[in-house]
Amino acid sequence: MAKRLNTMAVLRTERLTPHMIRVWLGGNGFDDFQPVGGDGTPERPDTDMYVKFVFAPEGVVYPQPLDVEAIRESFPPDQQPVLRTYTVRRYDPVAREIAVDFVVHGDEGVAGPWARDVQPGETISFLGPGSGYRPDPAAPWHLLVSDEAGLPALSAALEALPDDAVAKVFIEVAGPEDELVLTAPAGAEISWIHRGAGPNEAPENAAGDNAPLIAAVRAAEWPDGEPHVFIHGEAQAVMKNLRGYVRKERGVSAKRASSISGYWRRGRTEEGFRQWKADLRKAEAG
Repeated sequence: MAKRLNTMAVLRTERLTPHMIRVWLGGNGFDDFQPVGGDGTPERPDTDMYVKFVFAPEGVVYPQPLDVEAIRESFPPDQQPVLRTYTVRRYDPVAREIAVDFVVHGDEGVAGPWARDVQPGETISFLGPGSGYRPDPAAPWHLLVSDEAGLPALSAALEALPDDAVAKVFIEVAGPEDELVLTAPAGAEISWIHRGAGPNEAPENAAGDNAPLIAAVRAAEWPDGEPHVFIHGEAQAVMKNLRGYVRKERGVSAKRASSISGYWRRGRTEEGFRQWKADLRKAEAG
């Protein structure tokens, strides 16, 4: 079934770090937003709840109200909508607003520059939300791992943990200036790993198979019991390295509802990354 299309107004923006901007969205479109997952209450949706923002190529104007399927059928290939996927960092039904965090590296990409330049009162359309993960409060402990791209979902997961939860948390960012103050239970051990450059600017010895996040996770103490796992970030580091370590070497069952997935692929657009994931699934199935 096609995901719901929603249009919200930009309420305000907030610079969190030199490379991350939070955009608050709301207005009349908030009433059409339907949170998913959680325990059935709107106040506690899944912590990886995501939406797909719809951007038009430069110089292209779509008819309103926006109809993505109609545009796909009637516009030429070079004028097709550009979709970018982002986690809903915070959902506030009382204030009637949602927050979305964007990683920004200058003029690189589509969504980052938009978040940097957008002004209150402007509108943005998106598809969703979708979801698939919320930390299991009954798990003996939690393993939470991400880079900048997965940090919003990881941060939301930390906030959703019970007060007595035990967690090992590993977050890879460019440097200390990109660290955030996180809300977490006392039993969460948080480690920040610095690669020394932005995610697409890191040298080969600090990216992909050599991402410092991999070594940090592999060197960590492994408590007793099967953890509930959330690992999201650059696909080569996550899918080709950490997923195998967690499932094969540590024996965490896929049935444990672990969430292990690449959010992006170094050197590829989101469209190229989707194709890479499709090829990977095909290869693994064969």
